[in-house]
Parts: sequence; structure tokens; C-alpha cells
Amino acid sequence: MADSNEIALSELIGALSRALDVAEGEHQGHAMRSCAIGMRLADELGLDADARSDLFYALLLKDAGCSANAAHMAALFGADDQVAKRTSKLVNWARPVDAFVWSVKTVAPGGSLAERTARLRAIRNEGQVTRSLMRARCHRGADIALKLGFSPATAEAIRALDEHWDGHGQPLGLKGADIPLAARILCLAQTVEVFHAAGGRRAAYRVARKRRDEWFDPSLVDAMHSFRFDTRFWTSLQEADVSAVEPSDRVMVADEARMDQIAEGFAAVIDAKSPWTHEHCDRVCAIATGMARLMGFDDRAVRQLRRAALLHDLGKLSISNRILDKPGPLTDEERRRFQEHPLLTEQILGRVSSFVELASVASAHHERLDGSGYPRGLAGDALNTPMRVLAIADVYEALISDRPYRAAYSPRDALEMMRPDVPTRLDPAAFSALDTLLRGPAPEFGELTGVRPGLRRIK
Repeated sequence: MADSNEIALSELIGALSRALDVAEGEHQGHAMRSCAIGMRLADELGLDADARSDLFYALLLKDAGCSANAAHMAALFGADDQVAKRTSKLVNWARPVDAFVWSVKTVAPGGSLAERTARLRAIRNEGQVTRSLMRARCHRGADIALKLGFSPATAEAIRALDEHWDGHGQPLGLKGADIPLAARILCLAQTVEVFHAAGGRRAAYRVARKRRDEWFDPSLVDAMHSFRFDTRFWTSLQEADVSAVEPSDRVMVADEARMDQIAEGFAAVIDAKSPWTHEHCDRVCAIATGMARLMGFDDRAVRQLRRAALLHDLGKLSISNRILDKPGPLTDEERRRFQEHPLLTEQILGRVSSFVELASVASAHHERLDGSGYPRGLAGDALNTPMRVLAIADVYEALISDRPYRAAYSPRDALEMMRPDVPTRLDPAAFSALDTLLRGPAPEFGELTGVRPGLRRIK
């Protein structure tokens, strides 16, 4: 696996923002379209270069905290969290009546009257529910932005993106100019994009006018009217190109260290999706890189495998927590949906010019040597060594972790459960490396056990 060169940071973040889009139940490109709208507003307002750069990345990363409340929302509403999130954006949830009507339509679809009524009672204090869900989302998003190395101004814009001009937003109830300007732009831009995607330009301007002085800063709504009839701009949103709106004198590049930082940050987004996969990507990464060093991978190959391991489950952000956290067997349709997630991982990572090979490794973690894996049924020589290592690391970490349908297995039992699949389904050299890693002594093993309970030495 060849080492990557420096790339435009906007290319990397723009591609990864597509995973945040699907986690929010939106069509891919939502964040980039919101970015184009927000940056057009920045032009109209005459923001300086630093403010524009902070705003640019806040717009792309506005949903970085989206996975933090997914499990809570799915459990609370008894519904697909992505459907709930998408439909909530089309109602004025700051108004109790609108929020209640939306809740009635959303809770426990297909459930009995008794079940739906019970869930509505559980969430009748809509303000408290909204506040807790949005607090988790906004604070987590701000923390991720800082973890990725972006400015405090970018983080604070994300933290306050659901605050409203009239003070009835969430999670802090900030009002008017107390809300950072960038956050006010985020709130308007994302709402306009959702309504534009659903009903076109008229719908977008209708909601902007209707919520002027309530959700939105009136001066921003007025600024948006200056390009209402710019047909070329609104048509361009169909294929939004964020590189075209990035401040030309503040273009950032991602070197190797920054790419590692981005991978770590998005692994945290992925792992926050479900309480049952907390630290899964991080732990798979530790296991896989420990195995790779024992197998003689050079530093560049280890670094690429590390990124692939951190990002391998990016596609899981597209799966409802009603599937991910289900305590019983999946239906055929749910299983089909689950088995598609590596394809989205490959699709998103493949949009980054220097990540094409990494994308193929990350998306093959469920493939097996005999062709019995998924999503493509790859077999034999079609699976290179990094793919084989990542597959074993993923299986082992899943076995030693609790799942909604079973308790964690011990390290010894996990290895013994995997052994019958060697060498027909799992690679014998990679399995041997895992066995050696867990039995020690090895420097890598000490690092693993020092920070990750559960990766225990086998005696």
C-alpha cells in the first residue's frame, strides 16, 4: 500500500462529510450544498478571510456530532433514527404543537396504539427530550472539530448551530447576537438546503421568510434575497464543488500527520453511533497494526493499514440503530441492508484521490478467502495481505466485545472460535500473528493492554 501525498484538506473533509449526510438521513452532498449556500452568504456579508475559512469547515463538519444521539433517538422513538432526523428538519420543532404532531407521526411506526401511546408519554416533555438530544449532538460535534485540529471558532459555530435568533433554540437557548455569526449562517444554510432539496427554490425562500426573526437572523435572510434569482447558483447545487467556494487565500493541505488526525477523528464519529461498538474502530486499529508489525510490514504499510482500520466501518453510519442495536436476529432485509455498509465505505473513501487503495482495503473487512464473505464475495488472491489482517482483527475484536444479542467472549474462547475458519476462510499467517500478539511478549502487546481493557494476554 503506497504512502499518500499531501492533499487538499477540503477534498478529504468534503468526501468524509458524505458519511455525516447519510447518518443524518440526508442525501449525500447535503453538507457540501449547505457549504455552498453558507459561503454565498459570507460573500454577501463581506466576511474576512479568517472568518470565511472558519465558516467553510464548520459548514462541512456541522453534523460531526450526528452519531452521538442516534442510539438514544432510535430507542426513544422506537423508529429509524435517520428517518426521524430527516423528517424533523421539515418541521418547526421549536413550536410545541408542531413538535407533538411530528412525534405522533414518527413514534413506533407499525406499532400498536398502546405502544405508540406509551412512547408519546415517555417523550411528552418535548423540550427536555429535544435539549438532551441536541446537546449530545452539538457538543460532540464541537469536540470532534477540535480533535480534527480546526479552530475554536469553527467548533463554536458547530456547537451553536441549532440555536435560534429568538432564543428558543437548543441546547443553550442563546439569543440574537449572542449566537456566533457563523452558527447563525449554519442554521440558515442547512435549513434552506433541506427545503430546497425537498421543494426547490420557492420552498427554500418560503421557510427563510417564515422563520425570519424566529429561527434566523433577519439580516441573513435579507442577504439571501440578494441572490434569489441567481439561477446559475441554485442549479450549481446539484453538483456542489466545495473547492470552488473555499477561501482561495486560506487553502489548507493535509499532510500525513493531518490525515492520521482526520482518520482518528472520524473513527470517533463511527464508534459513537452505537453503545455496542464503543471504541470498536480504535481497538481494531490497535490489533491490526500490532499484527502487521509482527508480520514485517514497513512503516508506510502500517500507517496505511492503520487508516483503513480506523475508517473501515464508515459505511455503518448509514445504518439505522434499529438494526445495529437489535437484540434479536435480523430479518433478511435488515441483513441485506447491513451487508451493504462496506460498499459505502469504499464509495466515500474512493472520492479522495490518494485513498483509492485504502478504500479497497477498508471495504474488504467482511470478505473471506473462500468467497463466502460480503459485500462482493471476493476470494483467494483478490484479497491482499492488509485485507486479510484487517478481517481477522475485525472478527476478533467483535468476539471479545459485548453485543446486544450476546455477551463478550474471553480472548481464549474468541481465538478457538476463529481457529476452524483457518485456513479456508481466514488467513493462517495473519491468524498466527494475532495468536503471537495476544500471547506476548511483544512491545505492541504492552501498548494494547495498557490502554484497552479486553485485549488481555492469553496464558
